[in-house]
Amino acid sequence: MHRAWWVAAITMGALIAAAGFRSSTGALLEPLESEFGWSRTTTSGAVSLNLIVYGLTAPFAAALMERFGLRRVVAASLTLVAVGAGLTLVMTEAWQLWLLWGFAIGVGTGSLALVFGAVVANRWFVRHRGVVVGVFSAASSTGQLVFLPAIAHLADGPGWRWAAGLVAAFALLLVPLVLLLLADSPESVGTTAYGADPTLAAPVPAPAPTRGAARVAIDTLREASRSRVFWILFGTFWVCGWSTNGLIGTHFIPAAHDHGMPETTAASLLALIGVFDIVGTVASGWLTDRVDSRYLLLVYYLLRGLSLLAVPYLLAEVVHPSLFVFIVFYGLDWVATVPPTVALCRAHFGPERAAVVFGWVFAAHMVGAGVAAAYAGLVRQGIGAYTTAWLTAGVLCLLAAAAVLLIPARAGDQEGTAVSGST
Repeated sequence: MHRAWWVAAITMGALIAAAGFRSSTGALLEPLESEFGWSRTTTSGAVSLNLIVYGLTAPFAAALMERFGLRRVVAASLTLVAVGAGLTLVMTEAWQLWLLWGFAIGVGTGSLALVFGAVVANRWFVRHRGVVVGVFSAASSTGQLVFLPAIAHLADGPGWRWAAGLVAAFALLLVPLVLLLLADSPESVGTTAYGADPTLAAPVPAPAPTRGAARVAIDTLREASRSRVFWILFGTFWVCGWSTNGLIGTHFIPAAHDHGMPETTAASLLALIGVFDIVGTVASGWLTDRVDSRYLLLVYYLLRGLSLLAVPYLLAEVVHPSLFVFIVFYGLDWVATVPPTVALCRAHFGPERAAVVFGWVFAAHMVGAGVAAAYAGLVRQGIGAYTTAWLTAGVLCLLAAAAVLLIPARAGDQEGTAVSGST
């Protein structure tokens, strides 16, 4: 078996773990509020900080991986998650929730975000790159599928501390596997990327970086920001984060509970979204290798917007067939946007810059998610219902669908300074 598949396997495990840690927030909002007397604004604020820090960490994590290597950055990130989750077991004040859950776990999981998967796919795969990105994207749903029902049942039974302890233990167990199996690049172990022609050039070590990680991230942002394509991808991925992690991921469980649905049932439905997203995202990766990415994004955002407009009229005390149809439909589209967005970053900004550019685009995704989490919490606190939040997200998705049509077909056909691999 080619070494790339072993690297892909441990990457998948780390992405599953990070997604599981992230998805735990929605299941723990009400248990924390019940024990400590915190308001929905307080707990939603901690989730918002987590999402924003998670997103803003991504471009710097991509640069750190370029400078210090994948293995060291990933191992350190998992250790930080384990420490942050473990210390929540003894917290007593809201500021501690914000510091541990919002900041520490935000930094740790942000370093294990989809940017990490994009770096691995770009370094280790030539053949089937789109499919691999799709599989890595689906890992976030798998983490949700594996962790969320367990976390919800633990929170509902022995208590939320057991759920936080599960997160800490799993993160710590992954560290030795990362150190053993993950390799920084094909050249570092004397091989070539999967699908590359080994006769074209002998593998040689990559040159040592001459700039710090922060400088690389900032310089890349400055160069990419001259391109219209960057701002379109930045804005549409902001909407993607708003309509997934920020709204559905954080508030679906408490919103369903507002309609009388048990939290464990709502958590199972959210996990079911993850099941169908595995299918949808892997299929999206396959399509990205064959279909214009712009048209894929148009369809994804359009269908997502229409489905979100229907949510307020589907939630009830029991799961009606119409709600199940939404779960299937929305699940297929959950993060199907990732493979075509990664492909557009690579096509318009070149393979050398693609990972860091996607890091900034992904930062927009998570900042949008953080704003949505806080916005939906304020809407619920002020009005007593989530209806306005659902409708806002639906309209934003329809606007994103229109915006992707402004992306030019070719890397050279754009306003501003080209930031492609040929520059």
